[in-house]
Amino acid sequence: MTTKAAFSPEEWKTVLQGPPTAGMIVVTAARGGTIRETIALAKAYSEAHAQPGESELLDEIVAARPEVDHSRFHSAEELKEHGLAELRTAVALVESKATAGELDDYRQFVLALASKVAAAHREHGQPVSPAEAAAIQEIRATVGASTA
Repeated sequence: MTTKAAFSPEEWKTVLQGPPTAGMIVVTAARGGTIRETIALAKAYSEAHAQPGESELLDEIVAARPEVDHSRFHSAEELKEHGLAELRTAVALVESKATAGELDDYRQFVLALASKVAAAHREHGQPVSPAEAAAIQEIRATVGASTA
């Protein structure tokens, strides 16, 4: 099993940033619901932490408090562009050091978190806005997860 020890401090920081960055991409995809969506992001971590799984790597990731530096990006577009690049790097790091199962767990956690964030606030009567759905599809493509 892969653990935090397999990564350098900088690599670990990148791996930890992946999921909350995906969540923030969804938060900023559509106007409204920012507070509820941010709470949903934190709640996704709490729920995952409360139910440890078979992946020690994922357990260590969800045990860390999600941190998002709101001042790093000046627009939603900049957050999306740089965030997707960082997410791509995080997945590549996990892929290079973890098992295939752990990589899949990481991908699925990122997507589950993004979906929970999107569903936290109804927009224009829809559970997930078209902009949020598009953001989730971009995240899915970036992490290389299947649609199943």
